[in-house]
Amino acid sequence: MLTPQQEIFHTVGLISLFFILLIIIIVITAIRYHNRKRNHIMDLANFQNVLLQTQMEIREQTMQTIGADLHDNIGQLLSLTSLTLNSIELDNAEKAHQKIEAAIELNLKSIKEMRLLGKLLHGEQLLKLGLEEAIRHEISWVEKSGKYKVDYLVEGERSAEQNADKDLILFRITQEILNNIIKHSQAKEIIIKLEYQQPGIRLQVIDDGTGFNIADLTEEQKGMGLKNIQKRAEIVGGNIFIQSQPGEGTCVEIFIPYP
Repeated sequence: MLTPQQEIFHTVGLISLFFILLIIIIVITAIRYHNRKRNHIMDLANFQNVLLQTQMEIREQTMQTIGADLHDNIGQLLSLTSLTLNSIELDNAEKAHQKIEAAIELNLKSIKEMRLLGKLLHGEQLLKLGLEEAIRHEISWVEKSGKYKVDYLVEGERSAEQNADKDLILFRITQEILNNIIKHSQAKEIIIKLEYQQPGIRLQVIDDGTGFNIADLTEEQKGMGLKNIQKRAEIVGGNIFIQSQPGEGTCVEIFIPYP
């Protein structure tokens, strides 16, 4: 049996042990909270950096598209207009009238193309029309080359919950996939499927190009767009699946949650 003095020491010891454990728990909780807060800040900073880089790349891609279209399309239309007007013979009224009509038609085409370029300059405004319309507009530039047949399928209905930042990143991913197809695949047909699911969006891009063996890709080859696509998908909590075989084309599938 404990003496009163021993009971006091025992009680004080238990109370001290309790407060020591409590302090340890508070310290561990504070450290964990600090680490979570620091990781959250780092994740937010990484997301902001990727978002800023994405915006810059979209602007750069826009300027490249505009430059190419001015040179290859509008420049040719205006040159043809000039040649047509210069070839008019005033002493032949019928032929002169035909050439004037042709010049007017070429001029109207040039104006139409310039309006399209004007819309392209407002890329952010384009995305405000919706991810679906932004992708459709991008496809129109791919089809203008005349080298590709593009089928664009949209399934499901988008929920009321939207995220402009994720839309921007998914749009850039689409641009990168299309650029890879144009540069490397030698494809003729492209299928793009945008599927609204709950709770997210699934994007699938399929081409009938040369394909490749994923296991045989070098780090340098993976860096040609594939790493950027994967990094962007991961930064918004998404995942990516690539299926390809030599001679059998390529399928890239991305799912991004929209909580």
